[in-house]
Amino acid sequence: MKNAMLLSVVIPAYNEEGNITATIDGIRAVLRREGVPYELVLVNDNSADATGAVLDALAEADPGVVVVHREPPRGFGRAVRAGLERASGDVIVICMADLSDDPEDIIKYYRKIEEGYDCVFGSRFMRGSRCVNYPKLKLFVNRLVNKMMQIMFWTRFNDLTNSFKAYRSYVIRDIMPLKACHFNITIELSLNTLIRGYAIAMVPISWQGRTWGSSNLHLTEMGRRYLSTLLRAWFEKNLILDDLMAESMAHRTRLAEKAAGLEGRVASLERRLAAVEARVGD
Repeated sequence: MKNAMLLSVVIPAYNEEGNITATIDGIRAVLRREGVPYELVLVNDNSADATGAVLDALAEADPGVVVVHREPPRGFGRAVRAGLERASGDVIVICMADLSDDPEDIIKYYRKIEEGYDCVFGSRFMRGSRCVNYPKLKLFVNRLVNKMMQIMFWTRFNDLTNSFKAYRSYVIRDIMPLKACHFNITIELSLNTLIRGYAIAMVPISWQGRTWGSSNLHLTEMGRRYLSTLLRAWFEKNLILDDLMAESMAHRTRLAEKAAGLEGRVASLERRLAAVEARVGD
């Protein structure tokens, strides 16, 4: 596929030896079927089982797989940050390692980005979505927290706590440095993108609760971290948004100038090539 954007799929993994191979096989099959150039950035977050060895075997068998072995302390947010720093694609998708996210939705995200959007937020709670085996208590807390964020940020997006989203790489570079160390990185990514005014599409997705292993998200431990991240984003939006937007616009301007310069060099090379071909033809 000519000039297709490189897709980086960042997958943090902690004690996922029973899920990770099937996760990678499913994603890889869909991307190959669709002809999407990819790199899979697999982050071993100090696993205590054989996850690291499984990831290394996957990388050995496929040059499109990159493995990052993290040093302690572990944490979902730290693993995501490590994967984002390593990712080299034009489009970056963050995906879970536990088979909960549908690989077909990765393609849906990619096609939306191709339409011109900067980001794609999947929602498990809109018409056309599918959500199976979500624990009832976590579901209740999820809907409560998301409704609160919708009100605080006056937004239509209703699944901001979901990590499974897509971003153009320049969006990720713009909102860095990220600070969250645990699952609060999900709302840090969402809200940092949202308040900067990027073009965001929302699409229905399919989600299924894990069938092997146990979730690493513990509500009692995450409350204070989610609150800290939420309040920081709210205060930034209401107190220093002008500063954030000034830096964001400068970032976008630099990217545009770089792209224009590259296009100019390509055009120059094409003219030179055409001239050489003309001389050869004579």
